[in-house]
Amino acid sequence: MSISTKKNHNSLLMFTLTLGVFGILNTEMGVVGIIPIIADTFGVTVPDAGWTVSLFALIIAFSAPVVPLLFSRVNRKTVMVLALSVFVISNLVSVFTTNFTVLLITRAVPAFFHPLYVSIAFSTAASSVSREEAPKAVSKIFAGVSAGMVLGVPITSYIASEFSFSAAMVFFTVVNAAVLLATLFLIPSMPVKERLSYGTQLGVLKKPVLWNSFLAALLMNAAMFGFYSYLSDYLITVTNVSFKVISILLFVYGMANIVGNIAAGKLLSQRPFATLKYVPIIMTMLYLALYGLGEFTLPTAIVILVLGIFAGIANNGNQFMVSTSATEAPDFANGLFLTAANLGTTLGTAICGVFITVWGTHSSPLGAVVFLIIGIISIVIRNSLMNREKHIISTI
Repeated sequence: MSISTKKNHNSLLMFTLTLGVFGILNTEMGVVGIIPIIADTFGVTVPDAGWTVSLFALIIAFSAPVVPLLFSRVNRKTVMVLALSVFVISNLVSVFTTNFTVLLITRAVPAFFHPLYVSIAFSTAASSVSREEAPKAVSKIFAGVSAGMVLGVPITSYIASEFSFSAAMVFFTVVNAAVLLATLFLIPSMPVKERLSYGTQLGVLKKPVLWNSFLAALLMNAAMFGFYSYLSDYLITVTNVSFKVISILLFVYGMANIVGNIAAGKLLSQRPFATLKYVPIIMTMLYLALYGLGEFTLPTAIVILVLGIFAGIANNGNQFMVSTSATEAPDFANGLFLTAANLGTTLGTAICGVFITVWGTHSSPLGAVVFLIIGIISIVIRNSLMNREKHIISTI
């Protein structure tokens, strides 16, 4: 294969993977903005409708390490086609169902395949280039993650409010079907070159640096998404802005995430340890600034913009920490990262919720600060362990 042909192949692969991750994240997160519409459509309470989000996240959290491990020996293209097919079929059923239990099933089944596709997307992107360029390749996949959250939620909300819940599910179906067709006809077969035994992959669990990286990623995600879950409430209650302004600020935050994803690729390639250490320190200062300036609209908007960029970098950093701690088992490591991310989101939302209950909405950024401080300590220890591991290897 010529250099130009290989470059075109990699570009096509990266585009398809990024679009695929967008479609899958869109399916997961898109319903966040239409919970009341789901409640009205199916005649259930809003808390019951909320299970369409929480059930999906819980299944991801507990299946993320297991499912990629089970499929680690299967052709990458076959696995991607399987995962995307499940999403298309589940979304198609949700278009026509009028039964809430069936709807929950159409949310639960694809949730098992979410970490399968996403973990393979990360590891495939990283393995398609040199080790030095891997962070840049993975950052492109994270752009799909951010786009799924930034664009998926408002688009789904608009379609559901203007037309119907079923129309929003058609949108999910079309996006995933398009990626499925692209994968079938444009992506070549990708057999696993090195078939790792399950024992070899599970063996990485003995590494202290992996568990430390897992904890650090969990804490960082808890900080980011713990506060993000209440950002709308913060802007209403503390900053006192309209829903229109909130929509704009949420979009700004999401677009800034994508900018951060792109920047992270270069930063993690050139100065990984420094990036991992200083990004949470800067984020701590930004959350404290938000706590102090939250009543003022313009300063709050500026902080949210900058915070969005650094949150995008931090997202990539979390995956980088876990994946580089267990390079012997890339799919399994990416599954562990997804578990850390989802558990972190759940824990962060709960703890920031406690801060709001006890001290009011204005205190929610402080909940993020607590996680960041502990996270910084974990990252410093993690970097030290990685340096020690590299030193041992170099002396062998």
